Amino acid sequence: MNTSDVTIDRVKNYYGKKLQGNGDLKTSACCSVETMPARHKEIVAGIDDEILDRFYGCGSPIPPALDGRTILDLGCGTGRDVYLAACLAGENGRVIGVDMTDEQLAVARRHVASQMEVFGFKQSNVEFCHGYIEDLATAGIADASVDIVISNCVINLSPDKQRVFSEIFRVLKPGGELYFADVFAGRRVPPHLAADPVLYGECLSGALYIEDFRRMLTILGCPDYRIVSKRLIEISDTNLADRIGPIEFGSITARAFKLDDLEDLCEDYGQIAIYKGTIADMPYSFELDDHHLFETGKAMPVCGNTASMLSRTRFGEHFKIIGNRETHFGPFDCGPSPRADTNDALLNGCC
Repeated sequence: MNTSDVTIDRVKNYYGKKLQGNGDLKTSACCSVETMPARHKEIVAGIDDEILDRFYGCGSPIPPALDGRTILDLGCGTGRDVYLAACLAGENGRVIGVDMTDEQLAVARRHVASQMEVFGFKQSNVEFCHGYIEDLATAGIADASVDIVISNCVINLSPDKQRVFSEIFRVLKPGGELYFADVFAGRRVPPHLAADPVLYGECLSGALYIEDFRRMLTILGCPDYRIVSKRLIEISDTNLADRIGPIEFGSITARAFKLDDLEDLCEDYGQIAIYKGTIADMPYSFELDDHHLFETGKAMPVCGNTASMLSRTRFGEHFKIIGNRETHFGPFDCGPSPRADTNDALLNGCC
């Protein structure tokens, strides 16, 4: 059995047998503390307790404008985010949950009929598939078939993260979005810690160094991703803290788009973006990332990358973009960028 197979078996055992509920966790890594939008809270209140009790996410990676879209949840577990996204996507949408742990999928599947009834849907718009996020063909996910990929504190558990991200961009449609929450490290985690089954299962020692994540996306053709939110992870278990040493970990919610015109730096083409206020539950403003808040009706200068993220994706109908890329005016001061908002922000900026 190779190292990847050993890691996968350890994760299956940890989440399928060792953990019987989120109260068994030893750190705050897989505990979501983000404030949910009011609409999301209402939906979650109607999700069965058995699903919620075995939820291990580190954020709330549910983006807006899901109505009628096809959404894929990587490492869906018992299905909390699948059901939340399904309600938001409506009966004309579709949500696919992929997980490798049979015990988790069993919980998710036995609540399909009851959750559809709670949502008032005449037919199910969810599907739970056994598969591996490193090879989504195992779950039958075709090329360019998904509008949005979400994931909640799962990719750090994969032994082959580059393959995971490669698969994500394979299955996304042009203009599609990856919106996910995960654990990242402020430095590279040494191999002996990655071999620790508890540290790995707690979503710590498998975490990517944030700069390696940036490099990985660049290799895969995505030179600009955006941080939406972040927090420092507290390790209250003294034994685990001693084993981790000086490495600091942060839970980060990020988004990236499958676009072919993104540049590795923000460039100024004199473009202007105006939010129309038409996204459901967002009549007054839309937040793209931690440094782009668009107030309804207010004209805002944007870089070329931001203009593409707002116009060549599902958000295009909700924005008016003035200008194009015919004239270049040099670099654009876009505030914190993935390159600048990395190590120091992870260690010192999370709260």
